[in-house]
Amino acid sequence: MESYRGFLALLVSALPVGFLAVLFTLIWVLHYREGLGWDGTALEFNWHPVLAVTGLIFIQGIAIIVYRLPWTWKCSKFLMKSIHAGLSAVATLLAVISLVAVFDFHNAGSIPNMYSLHSWVGLIAVILYVLQFLIGFFIFLLPWAPLSLREVIMPIHVYSGLFLFGTAIATALMGLTEKLIFALKDPAYHSFPPEGVFANTLGLLILLFGALIFWIVSRPQWKRPKESDSTLPKSNCGNTERMEGAVAISSGSNTDRSDSELNNEGATRKRNLGLDDAGQRSTM
Repeated sequence: MESYRGFLALLVSALPVGFLAVLFTLIWVLHYREGLGWDGTALEFNWHPVLAVTGLIFIQGIAIIVYRLPWTWKCSKFLMKSIHAGLSAVATLLAVISLVAVFDFHNAGSIPNMYSLHSWVGLIAVILYVLQFLIGFFIFLLPWAPLSLREVIMPIHVYSGLFLFGTAIATALMGLTEKLIFALKDPAYHSFPPEGVFANTLGLLILLFGALIFWIVSRPQWKRPKESDSTLPKSNCGNTERMEGAVAISSGSNTDRSDSELNNEGATRKRNLGLDDAGQRSTM
């Protein structure tokens, strides 16, 4: 139970921080950078940070931790895969549109493309993220790939997702600094103007959100309990007993109880609650 409270504390800290990062990005471009538009001017460029922070950082962060939510463990894995894929699809779409916005702006103003480290890392991150989404969709969501292939790809998929999330954060921080150096002339960035301080605060929010997400996914006790990798669209989200059993097992996995004690506990629960054999297997 203590572990569950710790998870909730981190979750209710991470989500407002991520939302504030998106809100600060909007305030920055609307108040300090003259707003948004789609006309080849700087107003179109302003969509780039808004969509990148919203998609590749905030929404991607939620997609990463969606499997860790204990109250979703009672839901079928297919349902959670679909939610994860849907969030990833939205993040992918926003990332692609953010690239279109910055290339349109550069081309309309005859500004050279792809000369900075920010642009190099950012373009690579978006391309890899699109590939990550497509591989995840065709191998893990659709029922075509054999189980052996999924077992091989899964560690790579998990690692690359976290790597790209961290890369997106680093790219955003580079982009913020680059934009402020180019845009702030009078007063200059080094003189601590209000826009510079505000944008630096935005960078800290992005960094803090990333740190909270990484901490959540790095805790083994908050990992979704293993189950059969079914692609059938079944959902048992209404069965509260199954979720409680899953949380109990996840927390109990870090104790020193023997296998016999676990079996005895399971047998007692079966007798007392009258669970059927199939339900008992899902909770054990």
